[in-house]
Amino acid sequence: MTANTGWVNVGTDADTGQFAVESIRRWWNTVGKPAYPHARRLLITADSGGSNGSRLRLWKTELAAFAGQAGLEITVLHLPPGTSKWNRIEHRLFSHISMNWRGRPLESHEVIIETISAVTTRTGLKVQAVLDTGIYPLGIKISDREMKAFEAANLHRHQFHGDWNYTIRATPADPATRPDDPK
Repeated sequence: MTANTGWVNVGTDADTGQFAVESIRRWWNTVGKPAYPHARRLLITADSGGSNGSRLRLWKTELAAFAGQAGLEITVLHLPPGTSKWNRIEHRLFSHISMNWRGRPLESHEVIIETISAVTTRTGLKVQAVLDTGIYPLGIKISDREMKAFEAANLHRHQFHGDWNYTIRATPADPATRPDDPK
C-alpha cells in the first residue's frame, strides 16, 4: 500500500494452496526481498475462501515451507467469511484492474499480462503482472495426523480468533508434515 505498487501472478493451472503460496514466493523473490532486504517478518491479509482460505491445510503447510525457505516469520490475518470486499487491496488494486479491462476481449495470456501491467492511477499506482505456467495439482490431502504435527511445530494461533489469525514460524519444513512437492 505505502509503496503504491501492485503485483499480480497470473496462473494458467488450478487455483490451489500451492499456487497461492507460489504467488507470494514469486512476489517475495521479485519485489519483497529486494525492497525489504532486512525483513524477518511478513504480514499477509487474506480473505477466508479460495486457495488461501483459513481452513485450508495445503495453504498453511505450503506457507510454512516458504517461511522456512525465506527465513521469515509469517503472520496471516484472514478477513471474516463474506467480508473480502473490506480488504483494502480489493479497492486499491483490483478495482483499477477491472476498470482497465473495460470489456476488452482477453484473447491470450499476453493480453491479460499487458492489460494488468498497464494499470496506473493519478496517484501513481503502478502494477506489475507475470505469467505463472506452473502445474498445481488438485486433490493434495494433508492427513489429520500430519496437520496435528504441523500445527504443534509451526503454527501459533493468536488469542483473538486463532482460526483466522495465526503466525507461522520460520522453521525448515519437515518432510513428515508436508506432502511431497511435485515441482
